[in-house]
Amino acid sequence: QVQLVESGGGLVQAGGSLRLSCAASGRTFSNYGMGWFRQAPGKEREFVAAINWSGSSTYYADSVRGRFTISRDNAKNTVYLQMNSLKPEDTAIYYCATYLGAYVSSLYRRSSKYDYWGQGTQVTVSS
Repeated sequence: QVQLVESGGGLVQAGGSLRLSCAASGRTFSNYGMGWFRQAPGKEREFVAAINWSGSSTYYADSVRGRFTISRDNAKNTVYLQMNSLKPEDTAIYYCATYLGAYVSSLYRRSSKYDYWGQGTQVTVSS
């Protein structure tokens, strides 16, 4: 059974940084791309970032490009999201998810392309 456990969320002031982690278990981690999504109160879940199986290709939403960095450590079965220059509009629950294959296609923004999801971690950015 695949399990994804996020950690690292919290309360931070605008301009600050947080590093989210997502530990995976239950299948060969390096065989799959990974993604991060977020959902703010009253809004739909939205794509944040994705990474292919090796970490050689990364993808970002326009709203976070240049501020957030996705990375992975296949030896530790963990994917990370480094978030810098945080803004109040980044406040949301952040979820990691496993992509349906090793290579992330052009459809990486679609949540339907991810099959397993974590329980989420809350990120709150105060102004």
